[in-house]
Amino acid sequence: MTAEVEVREVAQRARVASRSLALATRAQKDATLHAMADALLARADEILAGNAEDVARAEADGTPPNIIDRLRLTTERLEGMAQGLREVAGLADPVGEVVRGSVLANGLELRQVRVPFGVVGMIYEARPNVTADAAGICLKSGNAVLLRGSSSARSSNAAIVAVLRDAVAASGLEADVVQLVPGETHDSVKALMRARGHVDVLIPRGGAGLIQSVVNESTVPVIETGVGNCHVYVDRAADLDKALAIVLNAKTHRTSVCNAAESLLVHAEVADAFLPRVVAALQGEGVTIHGDETFGTHAGVVPATDEDWAQEYLSLDIAARVVPDLDTALDHIRAWSSGHSDAIVTEDLAASRRFVAEVDSAAVLVNASTRFTDGGEFGFGAEIGISTQKLHARGPMGLPEMTSTKYVVIGDGHIR
Repeated sequence: MTAEVEVREVAQRARVASRSLALATRAQKDATLHAMADALLARADEILAGNAEDVARAEADGTPPNIIDRLRLTTERLEGMAQGLREVAGLADPVGEVVRGSVLANGLELRQVRVPFGVVGMIYEARPNVTADAAGICLKSGNAVLLRGSSSARSSNAAIVAVLRDAVAASGLEADVVQLVPGETHDSVKALMRARGHVDVLIPRGGAGLIQSVVNESTVPVIETGVGNCHVYVDRAADLDKALAIVLNAKTHRTSVCNAAESLLVHAEVADAFLPRVVAALQGEGVTIHGDETFGTHAGVVPATDEDWAQEYLSLDIAARVVPDLDTALDHIRAWSSGHSDAIVTEDLAASRRFVAEVDSAAVLVNASTRFTDGGEFGFGAEIGISTQKLHARGPMGLPEMTSTKYVVIGDGHIR
């Protein structure tokens, strides 16, 4: 059986299952999510055994330690996954929400209501926790999900999906609302990307290469998530103590995430006072600074190239430049930002307003770390990813962003 046929078959089963899921009550979905959470912990041994196989293969293949850490599951991480499902159960159900409504002049009642997409495909790398997160978010928003994780996590993902499917079925919903896409080669990924008509939307989560591959090759509509070349601009009117704390947090709090800062811009008027402090602080945290000529006067700074300005490092590296004014900072961000999250540190209200108005990113922050661009931090609860495009959603994608809408029109024999 070819990959295309296999993927079409699971997608067709997902489509059938999605119809009953779309009609499920919030109580049914929430009970299922709690059952899924309980099952992850009750069957932790088999999930951890599958994960141990993946980790052993990765170590044998010489996989970098930071990637192995993202792959590895522990009892504590399983508890976090279970807690994540319970938190999704506690969120409001977006399905059926009335976005707007009115009675038209001719007496017709018009409502725009939220409805599920139907079948969502997820293509993602390394982290097996995404398997449970995506299944929970899709189920709560009324969507069947087809999960295609990386081959490096195949044993972990297979074990997690088996556990979740059993919990879903035991709760009275159809198990096929959660399915693993069959196959371990790129053929199955390609088949999923070309399953237009069977899959309603694809959401890739991973590095820039994966995301661009899905965007460029897919015939299924794609919601592009999360390459984060995020900037922090320290303005001439910045409080330098705040600036130092924000830069350190944005860069070093967690390096492997899309909302970590990758570029630092400093106004020339504060460079003499700020550069010695920020260089010493970043280097003290193990950060390699790829700097322009002004930063390069400090020991240990390596010369920056255009590749550095464009880079999402996801590591203890940062590109750094001194700019003569706000205009140059804005031009730099326009040229190199990925449109994820960009921040200004300033006490100048006019400068902050200009920055907010002119930076075209999913999140623009004033006197706050880029690390706050996150569904949980924004109070949305769970997120499926952070969209850097303008259609269909932008920024952290919570439950409402996992729905579409339809219009309900109620008349009384109206004709046109």
